[in-house]
Amino acid sequence: MNPLKRLASQTAVYGLSSILGRFLNYLLVPLYTYTFVPADYGVVAEFYAYMGFLAVLMTFGMETGYFRFRSKGDDDPNTVLATVLRFLILVNGMFLALAVAFQQPVADLLRHAAHPEYIWWVAAILAMDSVGNAAFARLRAENNALRFAGIKLVEIGANIGLNVFFIVLCRQAFEADPESVLGRLWDPDIGVGYVFLSNLAASGLKLVLLTPQFRGALTGFDGELFRRMLRYSLPMVVIGMAGIVNEMLDRAALKYLLPYDDATNMAQLGIYSACYKLSILMTLFIQAFRYAGEPFFFSYAKQRDAKQVYALVLNWFVIFCVFIFLMVTLYLDLFQYFVGSDYREGLRVVPVLLLANLLLGVYVNLSIWYKLTDRTLLGAWVALAGAGITVLSLWLLVPTFGYEGAAWAHLICYGAMVVLSYALGRRYYPVPYDLLRVFGYIGLGLALYAAGRWLTDQAGWNPFVAGSLLLAAYLAVVALLDGRTLLNARSGSAQGAEDEVASSDVAEATATAPDGAHRTEQHPRAPRQASARQTLSRKTTFERRHGRAGRPQATMRPAATEPAQRRIRRPNLSHLDLGLAVAAALLAGLSLAFNEADKAPLYLLLAYLLWRLSRRR
Repeated sequence: MNPLKRLASQTAVYGLSSILGRFLNYLLVPLYTYTFVPADYGVVAEFYAYMGFLAVLMTFGMETGYFRFRSKGDDDPNTVLATVLRFLILVNGMFLALAVAFQQPVADLLRHAAHPEYIWWVAAILAMDSVGNAAFARLRAENNALRFAGIKLVEIGANIGLNVFFIVLCRQAFEADPESVLGRLWDPDIGVGYVFLSNLAASGLKLVLLTPQFRGALTGFDGELFRRMLRYSLPMVVIGMAGIVNEMLDRAALKYLLPYDDATNMAQLGIYSACYKLSILMTLFIQAFRYAGEPFFFSYAKQRDAKQVYALVLNWFVIFCVFIFLMVTLYLDLFQYFVGSDYREGLRVVPVLLLANLLLGVYVNLSIWYKLTDRTLLGAWVALAGAGITVLSLWLLVPTFGYEGAAWAHLICYGAMVVLSYALGRRYYPVPYDLLRVFGYIGLGLALYAAGRWLTDQAGWNPFVAGSLLLAAYLAVVALLDGRTLLNARSGSAQGAEDEVASSDVAEATATAPDGAHRTEQHPRAPRQASARQTLSRKTTFERRHGRAGRPQATMRPAATEPAQRRIRRPNLSHLDLGLAVAAALLAGLSLAFNEADKAPLYLLLAYLLWRLSRRR
């Protein structure tokens, strides 16, 4: 099988299992928020934030080290796996034993003195997941993507099923008859702890399903190999920790930074964490892009137009992300039912979190500079800088602005990482990104969101009508500015396919031609005629494949004659100015229609200035 096709198919399987699994886990949020009060859900959010940090620490980067030393071929693959597995079993076993022994002091330290059992339940989940990651690494190294995805989905299905069983069926049976069979399985004192118990059982089931991958890998520890692997893997822990700080530190630190009592702080944490989940669509799109984008960036890096294509990819990535931003924010009155009514006071952070995740996606695009140039250490420094900015922003903003400050800390962090990554990329791998277009679309999205809020809050419009009109306006602007580029790209792909077919037909015809066509010594005039035909055929085939760019510089034609697929159309900023002028004129008309005449002159002046600017361009 072609290696690129195999990579694409495996990427699809791994990506589908991860994205689908994450989406299914998000479906538990309505169950939790409609069942538990915010303070109880805050306990879930807090402990899973701790687990995010400990999951990076307790694997010691050995998963990456396993791939590295297995692929080198200097050591036996079973010995490499045995070295990793025995180390992880030893370390995580000691961690679990310490958690059991010191569960009460740790619970007192975390202000959960009434539930010390939470400590060792979470530790057991982490230990089983860390050991299971080694088995999953073996499946990936052996290209067993289907088994990998199947076990992942079984684990997720078991977790969801047990949550529904305990929190819905057993709780309802207890409320109806505490002495019933199912009612006896529900203990009100455990309450939210059933979330951890469900996860614990699902992790145990996963470990049982992975036992075939442990066969032949429990003996053969190599001390010298272990030292080499540890030197290689430990820096991965630092990089992973920086990423987790940027992503999850807010939920781990809110309880300690908010200026209220413990009960109120936990309730605020629960509200913020539930509303954070409303950015699921943006998160899933970025994760899917990562799975598909990174293989594409590496495989396309040697093409002549790679940098131009990377710039075009960022343009369309931002277009789709702004569409997701508008779809969630303009229809927030519908998406709010994803969480319980007690949590909806925190909906105001959703636009900020969506915008922060959009900037994270931009950073993912920009980060190709250190991946393609093997400057991963510089990339790690960018992540560490982002972690420092996150810590400082949380410390400064949360005590004053509450969980809204945590949302803005995300935005500040990812915005700074975008700036740093772009500046370093300009030095080491300059890509001609169209910044005006990229940030123009982001600005357009923010303007349409603000217009939607004004139409619903001030003008009294139906939110679904206003949202639909503004979303249609965004799509119209995209079609006006970039629709032709997309059509050119499609026609270019079709033309490229036709060129390949034509060139293969020429080669086939030449290969299958009668022998007399090549034996020219028997016909004195044949060499001159055959040579002319062959020269013309070769010239035509070369130009159809490569365009005029392959001709000598002295005879090269202007760039305008190059094939469409080799051109990246420069943006016509006058179209953007004209579109914004139309939007401003529309707002002027709406202000007159809804008794806001004092604002109409400002909108008209803005529309006139934008129109004049479009004319000058």
